[in-house]
Amino acid sequence: MSKDKSEIKLFNIWSFNDIEVNDYTIVNYINLSPIIIPHSCGKHEHKRFWKTSKVSIVERFANRLLSPGFIAGKIKGHKSSHNSGKKNKIIKGIKTAFILIERITELNPIQVLVDAIVNTAPREETTRIAMGGISYASAVDISPQRRVDLAVKYLTQAIASRSSGSLRNFEECIAQELINASKNSQESLAVKRKDEIERIAISAR
Repeated sequence: MSKDKSEIKLFNIWSFNDIEVNDYTIVNYINLSPIIIPHSCGKHEHKRFWKTSKVSIVERFANRLLSPGFIAGKIKGHKSSHNSGKKNKIIKGIKTAFILIERITELNPIQVLVDAIVNTAPREETTRIAMGGISYASAVDISPQRRVDLAVKYLTQAIASRSSGSLRNFEECIAQELINASKNSQESLAVKRKDEIERIAISAR
């Protein structure tokens, strides 16, 4: 007998019910479909842009942590400078980090992740415009899909920065960054990066 979707929980622990996206402009680009294990085996690769509607936001976060050079040497038993192909270890690390988040905040860690993405998604950036041999920077609005992409990127880069030379382990770095970002705190490196991008864009208007 198949499970009702409302009964499906992440890692059989955390429910996807009542998770709110507090920014209506990116609601359609944060997939909160119930899953147990955030691993779709690359099914979204069959069609362009499927990642926005077919892949859980938790899996997108895990996939970004797999980028070469991120979290080098911070995963127990992983001595390579690249994390490609180590998704099982990344998923276990995220599970442990979510347990830490729940104990510290007493909140659903999925909601903490979503809030962190909302708070680190920039609304404006700059682009280079060339005209008559002269190039200059101009402020442009960011599409909703790119906002989510950049938010996940900034979060994982911030976790990588925290991991570099830190006594904290991989899971603690994830938990610390997500908690700070969910509170929109300046202690979050991802929030600082988002504010910097928007500040540059304001000056280029």
